[in-house]
Amino acid sequence: MQQHRSSTRRRARRRLAVVPAALAVAALALAGCAGQGKSSAEEADPNAKVTLDFWNGFTGPDGPALEQVVSDFNASQDRITVKTNIMPWDTLYQKVLTAVAGKNGPDIVAMSASRLPQYASEGLFQPVDDYYENADYESDALTPAAAEASVFDGKNYGVPVNLATMLMYYNKDLFTAAGLDPEAPPKTWDEFAAMVPKLTVDEDGDGKPEQYAIALADHETVPMYPTFLWNTGGGIVDEDGEKSLLDTPETLEALNFWVDLVREKNASPVGLAGADADKLFQTGKAAIEIVGPWMTTGFDEAGLNYGLAPAFAGPTDSVTLADVVSMSVPANADATTKEAAYEFFAYWNSKEGQITWANGSGFPPTRSDVAADITESPYPAIFGASDVTSNARVLMPGVAAGGTIMENVFTPALQKALNGEGSVDDLFTEASKQAQAELDK
Repeated sequence: MQQHRSSTRRRARRRLAVVPAALAVAALALAGCAGQGKSSAEEADPNAKVTLDFWNGFTGPDGPALEQVVSDFNASQDRITVKTNIMPWDTLYQKVLTAVAGKNGPDIVAMSASRLPQYASEGLFQPVDDYYENADYESDALTPAAAEASVFDGKNYGVPVNLATMLMYYNKDLFTAAGLDPEAPPKTWDEFAAMVPKLTVDEDGDGKPEQYAIALADHETVPMYPTFLWNTGGGIVDEDGEKSLLDTPETLEALNFWVDLVREKNASPVGLAGADADKLFQTGKAAIEIVGPWMTTGFDEAGLNYGLAPAFAGPTDSVTLADVVSMSVPANADATTKEAAYEFFAYWNSKEGQITWANGSGFPPTRSDVAADITESPYPAIFGASDVTSNARVLMPGVAAGGTIMENVFTPALQKALNGEGSVDDLFTEASKQAQAELDK
């Protein structure tokens, strides 16, 4: 049994397999059950009316598309009602720890699959392997990498709502104004570094640029800095999730490169949260942002003249981030609410649900058999292209300490380095010891 678990975790950590363009990335299905505060083994009541309180962090431009799928599901039948409770992701992660244990907590929780093991290891969620075993739910149509991202200790604790690859958005007008080719975004770190003096503009010379080369968030965000570590052969933890890599020469090389660009060359402001980075790019004050498909709607509505391209490659690799959001069922949900949640999960990942979601959000669908029906948005095919997904990785899947390491170890060390409160080598040598201690617990 242990051998099977180890191989499952290893498979979940590999790079995403090449998949057809429209299938590559899933959307964000979340659902909830009518939290009855029970964990009994009684059979579900198929006739009971259930209200599912669905917690998620889709506060961005993709929110309306989420709400539309939920509304369509509620209208499709008269037994189950899904009510969304949308809040910032960092707020959700803080509240989940105590809320899922109470009778008035969420019935379904959506979160990054990389954070899920932390909560599953504490017994807060229940396995959903039986969802995948039910042929009626058509889970075989799901992108395997998205479904496997929520596997922890040999059991699956989530059903995918999205598997979003990150691409580089670049403002063509700002490139033109800087004397750069608007059709030639940087392909490597060195090419980007050479562009920084032209794309970062400090007109009055006060040390506070009016325009930055890139909007690079360092907290409360989709993790971008950890992605850079992969492109020198480094990382936060090794492939088996057992050893810290924060003090390796490869990791320190990447961190020194980017901290220097940001701190010394003003490539990006220091201290940006994810929403700050989005706003900076959206208002034309940053030339580049690396982010997922959920921002396409907002950037389009802002009237930006932007292009999309794979994020620039590092010295040894060109890996980028794929962030899977999974929906989970609290451990205390009873059989009736759990089955109701499963019905919503199935609707979300149905052909009808995925067509609505992909057209409205720009996310690739979770299944490949609806590609021809995604006609209202060009973005699902772009973010789901095989050359994008083949170079994408999920951050620390199956690592229970992953969330703690990111919040309490990596991010504080990064912010200290960016603020000049120590050298990268010293700060991350110490951070590596802290990360290893978390892994060893």
